[in-house]
Amino acid sequence: MHRLPGIPGINPYGPFSTPGLNHLVHQLQQQQAAAVAHAEEIDENLEPDDPKVELVDKALWEEFHRNGTEMVITKTGRRMFPGFKTKVSGLNPKAKYCMVMDIRPKDDCRYKYHNSCWMVAGKADPELPRRFYIHPDSPATGEQWMNRPSISFHKCKLTNNIADPHVYGHAILNSMHKYQPRFHIVRCSDTSQIYSRQWRTTCFPEMEFIAVTAYQNEKITQLKINHNPFAKGFRDTGCGRREKR
Repeated sequence: MHRLPGIPGINPYGPFSTPGLNHLVHQLQQQQAAAVAHAEEIDENLEPDDPKVELVDKALWEEFHRNGTEMVITKTGRRMFPGFKTKVSGLNPKAKYCMVMDIRPKDDCRYKYHNSCWMVAGKADPELPRRFYIHPDSPATGEQWMNRPSISFHKCKLTNNIADPHVYGHAILNSMHKYQPRFHIVRCSDTSQIYSRQWRTTCFPEMEFIAVTAYQNEKITQLKINHNPFAKGFRDTGCGRREKR
């Protein structure tokens, strides 16, 4: 007798085989779930949004900016102060977003501190490897991001170590160069999709700073002491500079 071609889950000479049927049903359920998830993502992506970004501690950043903000960089990495914190609105409550920051050169110059002011000292050194810092809570829904009092990137550290192994936690900078932090909103449901989606970028000019290995401007040192609870250990060295204990 000629045997008919087999169909998964179906016995050509009798009723459905139970193991094969269960497998077929499981496959169909998986496909249906994937289709529903894909449809929901499409629906969310079709829903409009109008993101707005606010800089937290704006007045403090402006005070530093008026005096020429400096950020110390070290081999092991140093956190920024003031910290990079934002608040967002206008997101789609149901859609998912990733929040990203990076720090880019402000110009192509190298600087020096002379006669109590910063001035251009020459052409910038070659740019160091570019890194993006993805907020560890990414992705999250628009509603979750908007309900936060702030989105903080305080764990990101600044280093001058080109061999730094902390790929996702440290920004590598050149000393005596000016930089501009940037904030990016990426609408996507997984961090693996970040680089294939549209980035909406916000820059706050008052956040620009010069990277240093030791503070040059005494006014900046004093502002750090006055506002940063972790900088109370500074003491006078007797040379017009201060160093940390």
